[in-house]
Amino acid sequence: MVDTGALLAAYDAQMRLPTGAVPTGITHEYDGPVLRIVGGHVGRIRAPRDVGVTGAGLDRLIARQRDHFQARGQGVEWKVRAHDLPPELPERLVAAGFVPQEPSQVLIGFAEKVAAEPVLPAGVVLRRLAAFEDLRRFADLQTEVFGVDCSWVADDLAARVSADPDQLTVLAAQAGDRLVCAAFVDYCPGTDFAALLGGATLPDWRGRGLYRAMIAARAREAVARGFRLLHVDASPASAPILRRCGFHVITTSTHYQWAPEQPLSSGHE
Repeated sequence: MVDTGALLAAYDAQMRLPTGAVPTGITHEYDGPVLRIVGGHVGRIRAPRDVGVTGAGLDRLIARQRDHFQARGQGVEWKVRAHDLPPELPERLVAAGFVPQEPSQVLIGFAEKVAAEPVLPAGVVLRRLAAFEDLRRFADLQTEVFGVDCSWVADDLAARVSADPDQLTVLAAQAGDRLVCAAFVDYCPGTDFAALLGGATLPDWRGRGLYRAMIAARAREAVARGFRLLHVDASPASAPILRRCGFHVITTSTHYQWAPEQPLSSGHE
């Protein structure tokens, strides 16, 4: 039996805050218990499991983050897990004008058990992407799959690769001259974890094992670099595949988003 409590404890201890090189143009600023990540496509807030404040103090902490990015003319997202404390954090975020997005399942897998030779359909090859033109094609694929503008992803990945080429591996399945599935793995220095991110498959290529092959390939990369655990924040479409590959659900995560066009609220009394 897998001790999911131990996996959750490892996640809370090691995966709450970003590790590794900070890309050029990005700054990390602490405001009390929370980390404010500034300079990206949107602002991001990361926090320990328990932010340690409640009531009016929590409202002020939330408002400061919102107002900081409002002054920059940017949106901001605050990532909350289902077991985070205090329990009132989600409602306080909503009262401050943040909008919850669709929850993701947080899954963890053992890299050595997941790693395998990727099995690809006939005529499909697996490629590593590093050149900016390929990263732009990666972003275009995500835009096509997700139906929102993901053009910023190319610059984001390029900046991260420039900061530390060994921290990311970007992979794509290519049929002819077309990228049909792509994803990347972020190796988290100083932790047991590699994070599987960005998976996207064209609709007419789904059901052919491409996403499963991408999981296997990224797990092999993680094992080769000495990482023991794999972490994914999975969509409802991806979570069943990951569970069949041996991943274990430990909690859920929800991004609470605020954008400049959203009305501001004074929050709770």
